[in-house]
Amino acid sequence: MRRLDPDRDAPLVHSWVREERARFWGMTDHTEEQVRDIYAYVDSLDTHHAWLVSVAGRPVGLLQTYQPAADPVGEVYDVEPGDLGIHVLLAPATTPEPGFTLRLAAALGAVALADPTVRRVVVEPDAANEGALERLRRTGFELGPEVELPTKRARLAFLRREVLEAMLAAVAPGHQPTS
Repeated sequence: MRRLDPDRDAPLVHSWVREERARFWGMTDHTEEQVRDIYAYVDSLDTHHAWLVSVAGRPVGLLQTYQPAADPVGEVYDVEPGDLGIHVLLAPATTPEPGFTLRLAAALGAVALADPTVRRVVVEPDAANEGALERLRRTGFELGPEVELPTKRARLAFLRREVLEAMLAAVAPGHQPTS
């Protein structure tokens, strides 16, 4: 993973977010310049970060991390100390890869766990995104309530550090818990 470069990566990210499958990302009608501007803004914040995720040199997704207390989601639930919000957008897959979701979740989880203050991962996919909700269930998230956000009706989901540690241990033998 590397920090997203808004100028260099805007064409790639734009190609992903324009697809119908990415409609829940809310950028299907955005221009490349608008995508670049959004990620330049994200890059200027101390509380929000965007990362390009690659496997064997091939970009496979976008990870955004954020502090829920500094985000609109923090206004619709009781933020706990150690909460870390994330958004994940997967690149279009040319060939389905068995076990990819779990391995990706473990890799992203390792990033979250690198910060010892993170106690829980928080996500808020569109409440109508059944595919995302099912992937969250399969990876150990606890589904929370539906909430109204400025741009969507979302479903909160939470993954405690202990569950993430166990998932990492199962996927990455030799992983040592950091808590």
